[in-house]
Amino acid sequence: MNIEHLKLFVRLASTHNISLAGNELGISPAVASSHINKLEEGLGVRLLHRTTRKVSLTEEGLAFLPHAEEVLASVEAARASVGAGEKLPQGTLRVAAPASFGRMHIIPTLSDFLAQYPELKIDLRLSDRMIDMVEGGFDVAIRNAALKDSTLIARKLAKDKRILCASPEYLAKYGTPAHPNDLSHHQCIVLSGINQWLFNCGNGKELAIKADGALTVDNGEALRDACVAGIGITISSLWSVYKHLEKGELVEVLPEFPLASDTAVWAVYPSSRLLAPKVRAFIDFYASRFSDVPYWEIS
Repeated sequence: MNIEHLKLFVRLASTHNISLAGNELGISPAVASSHINKLEEGLGVRLLHRTTRKVSLTEEGLAFLPHAEEVLASVEAARASVGAGEKLPQGTLRVAAPASFGRMHIIPTLSDFLAQYPELKIDLRLSDRMIDMVEGGFDVAIRNAALKDSTLIARKLAKDKRILCASPEYLAKYGTPAHPNDLSHHQCIVLSGINQWLFNCGNGKELAIKADGALTVDNGEALRDACVAGIGITISSLWSVYKHLEKGELVEVLPEFPLASDTAVWAVYPSSRLLAPKVRAFIDFYASRFSDVPYWEIS
């Protein structure tokens, strides 16, 4: 299987234009079309639907795309391992990240990352849904959760301390709970699907509380903003609320009963014997940026 043919196919998946994809790789439309024909003949399937204006992937092409990208990443990593690593990483890096964390902590630092690696392009997808990395063709994903068993390789980037918080106005109006059991008398703002809050009560004992209230939301920033607006008490990651705590717009509630949580901010990528230089560069950059004590924990 010809590597140049795979490169062309991957570019076609993004550009949907044979002339444009060929031009990016320095070949004519006729040669590009010939390359794709040879790739399809070798595989014995049609990878593209062709019209006079654009091309699109067939069902077989969509299934083949993540495998083609994985092969190219492995080739890039193999070249780096034998001395080609002196060259800066290049190509397109496909990244998935949670919407709130991505907007607050990835996007503001991307200019520094791209300045350090000017030959890279970033395809960043922000969503609070758990994505399938292989099916989606992603190189790396940021996750802030307790990791489940999987075939993905994970590297911890930062702590993800979570706290209970409320606005001073809410507490002045409805009182401050002294024990997790008191939350049954309060409005709890709930993140969709997470209405059981688990607290450490000392001596190795944990207490589970079913959170209930008038508002349930599906986005971390909306959860925080509703809390700032005085709608109720909620759980939030410190990386999401640290500025509001500094300003006094939010205060921590029940600090003597910390939440039982093993969450962290992770970079995960598909298991592979060789790690592509562009993925390593991205992970190393953010591991260094967040450090052992991330900036949102420094008051």
